[in-house]
Amino acid sequence: MKLSSYTLGLVLVAVSTVLLSTAGLMTRLITMDTATILFWRGVWGGGAVALLMLVRSPRRTVLDFRRLGLPGWAIVVVTTASMSLFIAALHRTSVAHVAIIFATAPLIAAALGFLFLREKPGAGAIVASFAALAGVGLMVGTGEGGGLLGDALALMMTLCIVVNTLLARRYPDMPMLAIATLSALLGSLLAAPFATPINWPVQEIWVVALFGIFGFAAGLALMLIGARLLPPVETSLVGALDAPLAPFWVWLVFGELLDRMTLIGGGLVMAAVCLHVLADFGGRRRAASAAAECSGINP
Repeated sequence: MKLSSYTLGLVLVAVSTVLLSTAGLMTRLITMDTATILFWRGVWGGGAVALLMLVRSPRRTVLDFRRLGLPGWAIVVVTTASMSLFIAALHRTSVAHVAIIFATAPLIAAALGFLFLREKPGAGAIVASFAALAGVGLMVGTGEGGGLLGDALALMMTLCIVVNTLLARRYPDMPMLAIATLSALLGSLLAAPFATPINWPVQEIWVVALFGIFGFAAGLALMLIGARLLPPVETSLVGALDAPLAPFWVWLVFGELLDRMTLIGGGLVMAAVCLHVLADFGGRRRAASAAAECSGINP
């Protein structure tokens, strides 16, 4: 993997994590039910990505949809499931619980990546994953009440997202913007029979619109594109930053104070991710320099 591709993947996944971490705040700002949020989020998010594709190139847009194939549609279905489970979980348990469960993704990604892609994670990635897990374990001390159903939905969501990173890594040439569009619209279509889209204040619809365009569509597209440039465990490891970020946005807007264990746990997660990425980045630079020296090229 080229160093430039790896760095780009890190940036894309990191920005995606920040955008997607605002979902918990969005559910706190409005009173809409799950189905209606999924409906409007899909309409706005899917419409925004589709418009972007058409502006870029109408002919290429048609070709992208036509070349999805079975792998592309598999990513569409898994993405739709993960995003739908995400919103449902946020309505049935606390933001902190969803973030904590999602932060176990690196461990799941390491195991599944080894089983299906034969990608053996390095010792640093494994240590960082356990450190991140320890950090989110400390965050259980937030005192926020969770729900068994919501926690189960969050676990299913985490599994779907890990499978998605594996698929994106296995099929890196898939048209990710087309996948993001179809995922959003499919989620909207499935939610439509249970939604009440016109029975809500206009300001709530605008909140969902902003989240659909930026927090969902942009975040999802960046995640899908970045995931194909990184090993699955590292994609999930950077995504673990959602654990401290999601409660942080709620605190920033609603003033809900985080206790000491939350701050310590969140700091441990962020330190594990940052130190691993910096160490791995340095290792790749050293490997690139060594390869250049062996070939007689000045790096």
